[in-house]
Amino acid sequence: MSEILQVEKHEPPPGEPRGFPLIFLIVTIVVGGALAYYFWSRGEKPRTIARIQAHLPFDPAEREYAAKIRVGNVALSRSENFLHQEVTALSGEIVNNGERSLREVELTITFADELHQVVLRDSRVLFGAGAVPLSPGGRREFEISFEHIPSAWNREPPAVSVSGLQF
Repeated sequence: MSEILQVEKHEPPPGEPRGFPLIFLIVTIVVGGALAYYFWSRGEKPRTIARIQAHLPFDPAEREYAAKIRVGNVALSRSENFLHQEVTALSGEIVNNGERSLREVELTITFADELHQVVLRDSRVLFGAGAVPLSPGGRREFEISFEHIPSAWNREPPAVSVSGLQF
């Protein structure tokens, strides 16, 4: 006698939800949430405190005093950091030829291309909140590092100017 094996297909009753659409919905929500978090957090980075730097005052009194500050002995050097990335360092000396002590000095460094158009302009504050003020007649060495300078840079020393002061 031969037996015929019958396979019955079990389908849930019409009112009972199927498992696949529920799993699909959960996966979609998780992936959508992860993507939303990624793009939301990525968009917030430029607004962080590290990226936004308040500029020092540069009103008429500071502009007048800026003429008494000399930036000299400017030199560029290139080195490699521990991640094997090339870093350009600008070193120099700042001299206070005025009669007031300076707690902070903001310098603007401008790199140009062959046509003398600006390819990078960056402002950096020297000294810092906890540093000893630069006394009248005093001089202090500084070094500013740049991780990326555009390839259009003409390889000439950048223009360095005082763009803010804190007495």
